[in-house]
Amino acid sequence: MNREQRNKKYRKNLYQQAYSRFQSMLAVGESKRQGIKDGSAYGKIYSYSTYQAYWKSVKYYMAWLKEQHPEVRSMKKARRYVNEWLQERSDQLDPEGNPRYSAWTLSLDAAALNKYYQVTPDDPERYTPPQRHRYDIKRSRGPAERDKHFSVRNNAELIEFCRGTGARRGALLGLTGDDLWSRARMEATLETFQAAGSLETQQIVALQDALASFPDQDYFVFFARDKGGRSRYAPVIGKNKQQIVDRFRDTPRDGKVWQYVSGNADIHSYRSDYATALYRSMARDIKDIPYDRINVGTGKWYQGDVYTCRGDEAGKKLDRRAMLLASKALGHNRIDVIANNYLRGL
Repeated sequence: MNREQRNKKYRKNLYQQAYSRFQSMLAVGESKRQGIKDGSAYGKIYSYSTYQAYWKSVKYYMAWLKEQHPEVRSMKKARRYVNEWLQERSDQLDPEGNPRYSAWTLSLDAAALNKYYQVTPDDPERYTPPQRHRYDIKRSRGPAERDKHFSVRNNAELIEFCRGTGARRGALLGLTGDDLWSRARMEATLETFQAAGSLETQQIVALQDALASFPDQDYFVFFARDKGGRSRYAPVIGKNKQQIVDRFRDTPRDGKVWQYVSGNADIHSYRSDYATALYRSMARDIKDIPYDRINVGTGKWYQGDVYTCRGDEAGKKLDRRAMLLASKALGHNRIDVIANNYLRGL
């Protein structure tokens, strides 16, 4: 690199430096599993939504730097102030004396900067954010300011659509009339793929998984390349199933099912309703789950399919199999995520 190139690089402002760095880490469409195997995953961001969330946190950090440390001209030198910024945000209080930022927000901020600076979990200088608890979650727990600007009556069909499909906000606007799949269509498509000797593509795997996981469901919504680039078929459930099916059928195959989705719609809450309803429809009574495993230490039998909650819901027992199926329908495939963020009132 010659002197002119070095000077050009040096002239980049903090925003340009950070943007270039994050752009180089963006790996949407690549296999995270392969990245974990070859050790490259830690330096990549596989989800565009994660990229956007991290980028937002880093921009907040840069705005703070500009105000508190205007002498800093490079993101490399800015690293020394990361913990100072995170601790300052952790200490901020609102007018009522409560923490201004939730533990979830602080964890996101810390994760964003850890990703940017490649701070490993065993780094002694790594910032440890406050512990997160379910009861600390403010989002989707009762009335919020944005609810004043959202009419439940005028958006009743949207709400029931979300409660019956578990769609994410970003996916809603991408759905077309062709994304409704009957069970018969799924089975026929899978047979066609198999007859043609097609390889195990993502769609084939998603078809096989949905058909096997939800044998009693007759309609599914196909979410192509949803969060993390994964495709999935989510069963359509609930008392408004026919209304949801009719909306798809009344939409042209390449037409948008939803032209507009209010930014004040609490989509996460509706996904929670979907997950809880789906779990309830599949969950077994805890006493009916067999004792199928032996504890190596005690030699006693225990229920391998029983999930015992922790934290503020410690001791509550749930059907692990039903949790996993509900998690699959949401596009997570992790029971800890659904236990901590979606299942309510059980």
